[in-house]
Amino acid sequence: MIYMSEYRTMREYIEEFPQHITGGLQVGADYTFKHKPTAVKNILLAGLGGSGIGAEIVTNYIDKKISVPVLTCKDYFLPGFVDQDTLVIACSYSGNTEETLYIFEEASKRNAQLVCITSGGKLGIAAAQKDVDLLQIPGAMPPRACVGYSFVQILFVLKHYGIIGDEFVNELHAAVALLEQTHEAIKAEARDIVARIDNRMPVIYVDQHIASVATRWRQQFNENSKILGWERVIPEMNHNELVGWRDQNEQLAVLFLHSGDEYERIIKRFQINKSIIEQHTSVVIDVYAKGNTYFEKVLYLILLGDWSSWYLSEHRHVDAVEVKVIDYLKKSLCE
Repeated sequence: MIYMSEYRTMREYIEEFPQHITGGLQVGADYTFKHKPTAVKNILLAGLGGSGIGAEIVTNYIDKKISVPVLTCKDYFLPGFVDQDTLVIACSYSGNTEETLYIFEEASKRNAQLVCITSGGKLGIAAAQKDVDLLQIPGAMPPRACVGYSFVQILFVLKHYGIIGDEFVNELHAAVALLEQTHEAIKAEARDIVARIDNRMPVIYVDQHIASVATRWRQQFNENSKILGWERVIPEMNHNELVGWRDQNEQLAVLFLHSGDEYERIIKRFQINKSIIEQHTSVVIDVYAKGNTYFEKVLYLILLGDWSSWYLSEHRHVDAVEVKVIDYLKKSLCE
């Protein structure tokens, strides 16, 4: 089992994000799969919270690259289509995520092709007992702080099954280089964002092809900054939520996240949405990715969001690591 040191500050974990990706690449490259791949007709990526965001990052990456249907699962129950022709990747950082353990057991009963990604826990034990491939990542971190390790392992699993090639390896190394080169600039930009957000609730809008980034921003604001917020995808929000922008509301701060790869009609929608929303709140922020590839842009934005959540936690004088209410929920579920 791989262990890191005991919990440190969230600032340290965020600082190490580029190195986590490099470490994840090493873990994946060093792993020897026990089972030969067989053809699959569909893929299910199971995981929640900090253990599940990696699946969303990968899903956005492979969406237009592969012909095999991919679905993420954040529940206790498997979809009806899952069978022996389904690749199920169960992700639980602690290895003790209740919902993911249910998914693992049910997928095993259906003879699905199972692979696990965890630091240990019950999932690690179950994988060993059932002779399931297990890619083990370093332990003793908050799950949300280990995304740099976890999402990379999903890519190695997909490569093993012949669903993608190995081009992601070079793409990730290039992305790490970009993050290292721009890290101080990212911190400065994050501080500027937080100065404008102040004590407002963040509302994050994004194009569908990088929806995972908006989810990550919202999750980090929730857990690190201890505030509510929400994210929506354009164009879907144009068919419902846009109507809700009717009253002046200075309690909201809106962030439009741009990758630079948006379809021309989406770009026009961004512009129109911004012109409407600016009439109802004075804080509307455009955030632009840097880089050329999907991973350069997405990981740049993720690191920027992580730093923004950290600086906002400082501004709010809260402990970015603690999640006592989640601990209370888990304890109560066991009673």
